[in-house]
Amino acid sequence: MNTQSAASSIVDVLRSRGEKLSVAESLTGGGLASAITAVPGASDIFLGGIVAYSNSLKESLLGVPSQDIEQFGVVSQEVAAAMAEGALHTLGTQWAISTTGVAGPGSHEGVPAGHVWIAICGPVRQTYFFDLPGGREEVRNAAISSALTAFSRILTTLGN
Repeated sequence: MNTQSAASSIVDVLRSRGEKLSVAESLTGGGLASAITAVPGASDIFLGGIVAYSNSLKESLLGVPSQDIEQFGVVSQEVAAAMAEGALHTLGTQWAISTTGVAGPGSHEGVPAGHVWIAICGPVRQTYFFDLPGGREEVRNAAISSALTAFSRILTTLGN
């Protein structure tokens, strides 16, 4: 499923369910929100997003525990889950998606470029790890596509 079709599916399903979505982004830097809002009618389901590129904003805006960042690293399942949970509560939506990872070039704090964690928080909570190939833009774009595809599949599994 490509980015546009996944985003369209998400908008359609959430609109039919009367549910709202928010995002918390780090490595994708607003790209996830941009992909969602590119879909006509996204304003019916998308309340907004938080781009928390720095650890201090992850803590202050999303409530990510500093001990999680210290213990597991900023690119981790635990931090991705906490970011999604924070967006859900801060923005008051039924669903939230988060992205954290290393786009490159090169590693960050010992984490190789291409390592990405995505979390989905709502009635279903799920985290996903991806080791994505390519340069900085390819990794960021693949992370956006992977996040939207994963969430679209969850919604399809739940049905209307």
